[in-house]
Amino acid sequence: MIRKLTGESGFTLLEGMFAAIVLAVGLLAVAGMQGISLGRNVDASEMSRVTNLAADMVERIQFSRRNATAYNNVDTLNATTQPPTTQPMARGDYTQWQALLNTSALTGVQGRVTVTATGPTNPSLNQSLVTVRINWTGSVKGEASVRRNKTVALTTIIAPE
Repeated sequence: MIRKLTGESGFTLLEGMFAAIVLAVGLLAVAGMQGISLGRNVDASEMSRVTNLAADMVERIQFSRRNATAYNNVDTLNATTQPPTTQPMARGDYTQWQALLNTSALTGVQGRVTVTATGPTNPSLNQSLVTVRINWTGSVKGEASVRRNKTVALTTIIAPE
């Protein structure tokens, strides 16, 4: 004997369609988040590279701290700002750092260094305030056509022994 269910015709179909819609919306959200995630990953990679490059120059200046003022006003896009030939260590550091920046795969990268005396509080300390700044052009959310300028600056105080 076959019984016919009278009150449930089409309910399973509606339930299935609703589940498919919820699943589709969820998959679209995941796809959108994937694109954002990839864009942020590119930003993080650039930031790591630039931070390492800036720290590299700070360490070079720290190593040659007795001649820290030789690094003042260094600009990797302006060859006339390189340290004088009387400062071979600073000049070599400039050349190597410029090469590292140029091979970093960053668009429009520029490195600058400023060294200033830290004030007359105790002149015998001979401390210098060193700022290493790197500018480059990065893409927005992975789009090559949309560019924005980015900057990382590291500042430290260096004193000779």
